[in-house]
Amino acid sequence: MRREHRRARSLLGPLQALVALPLVLFLGGCGGDAGAGGETGGAVAMTEPTPPADEAGSPAALNSSPRHGEWIDVPLPGSDVPVRTWVVHPERAEDAPVVIVIMEIYGLTDWIRAVADQMAAEGYIALAPDLLSGMGPGGGGTEAYASRDDVVAGVRGLSSEEAMRRLDAVRSYGLTIPSASDEVGVVGFCWGGSTSFSYAIHQPDLDAAVVYYGSSPAEGSAYADISAPVLGLYGGDDERVNATIPVAEEALAELGKTYEVEIYPGAGHGFLRAQADRDGANMSATDLAWDRTIAFFREHLGE
Repeated sequence: MRREHRRARSLLGPLQALVALPLVLFLGGCGGDAGAGGETGGAVAMTEPTPPADEAGSPAALNSSPRHGEWIDVPLPGSDVPVRTWVVHPERAEDAPVVIVIMEIYGLTDWIRAVADQMAAEGYIALAPDLLSGMGPGGGGTEAYASRDDVVAGVRGLSSEEAMRRLDAVRSYGLTIPSASDEVGVVGFCWGGSTSFSYAIHQPDLDAAVVYYGSSPAEGSAYADISAPVLGLYGGDDERVNATIPVAEEALAELGKTYEVEIYPGAGHGFLRAQADRDGANMSATDLAWDRTIAFFREHLGE
């Protein structure tokens, strides 16, 4: 039987999972300030996390944000073309962990930028790189493609090795930000979810990875070098992706690594972006998954 709604599984052992679950749920109710960005005593106010806007609401969310966001050209070693990256800073009086927000197969959209903004509202320095930088028409990135289908084709043409190289550059840049702490996590969606999992395997110094409805690597041997804890968040009606979960579970269990899985009944693929779909199931999944995401990052990256 598949994992039930809101059941977090730690592969460090059944007893530890049972002990950790109440703590997970408690932390999920004590997340950072997601709205006005108000802080108390130099730290992010401990209020309920607020999910990012859906795709339709993302432009308005960006326009009304009180946080500082800017475009940065991140140097890419061995290349004259930088990785264009949207960076959003939290409003807080102390150093903050860094979270890299990995785009969907639709490229670096306003929605991904809005997710980064909301991650900053939770207290993290958020970096959303355009992994198509320099690969689009005329040497542009996502914005240079004529249609969404063209963007999808461009992302599909991006090799895993090149994606890892670009994420390494963004991670290195993040650690040089004066207001950043030493902790770095990643969160990705759809294609970015799969890439988040791959990056957890690739980067030994990564501190945490969150996978939203992304396929797991197909071969059990691929997980041998993973060190970061991984949280996977999936829609119940997304069996194309969910069928890849057991391989990861088995491999990481054998390695004694942490892979926590939550599957939300009735929710479809892309539920965080398409929150209004599927008769409330996507919205329910959104609320629970974002709460769990922030609890996971607070546990492994700090507040």
